[in-house]
Amino acid sequence: MNIELTSDQKIKVMNSSMVFKVMKQILMRENEIERDQEHVWIVCLAANNKILNIELISLGAIDEAIIKPMQVFRIAILKGAVKLIMIHNHPTGELVPTLTDQDITDRMIQVGNIVNVQVIDHLIISEKHYYSFDDHGLMEKLRESKKWVPRYKEEERIRKEALKLGEKKGRQEGKKEGERSKAVKMARKMKKSGESIEKILKYSGLSKKEVEEL
Repeated sequence: MNIELTSDQKIKVMNSSMVFKVMKQILMRENEIERDQEHVWIVCLAANNKILNIELISLGAIDEAIIKPMQVFRIAILKGAVKLIMIHNHPTGELVPTLTDQDITDRMIQVGNIVNVQVIDHLIISEKHYYSFDDHGLMEKLRESKKWVPRYKEEERIRKEALKLGEKKGRQEGKKEGERSKAVKMARKMKKSGESIEKILKYSGLSKKEVEEL
């Protein structure tokens, strides 16, 4: 359900407190009975972080709400959003994110990576206070999670890392080989000029056995 916004609520989001200010107003519109249910909203943002729209995507029981990626990203894509913020309320007033809250956020982050809509925060709100995943470093932690990364994405990442490692190793080996080639040329020239073994060893960096074999 699309939430009707005033012109004052279509702000450019600079921090979590600005989002909470808008969402608190929306939550307080509900009657007391509906406030006792978990609401899940998404705030769709333009590239400049201006709020495009706010959508209520789920209204759950007293302690839980069901949320699926299709509900979230279908709306975001239709609205032309490139970023979004997830919001849900805890009617109990307890703002500590549950493991389920974290798991859902983890999954939405990965789906967002696939459809190019970045999930930048998740707020848990009550009538008076809020908790921001991003402010507490939880978004960064969840972005590093591999639980919901599609298998083909993880395989692609591993392949790219292996290629980079191979290229780096190849460059290092090539550099070493080039340096040795220069040292050998120098040693041969010095040996041909009648320089002492000690002097050749000092300037070429080769071993005595390598110089003797030239």
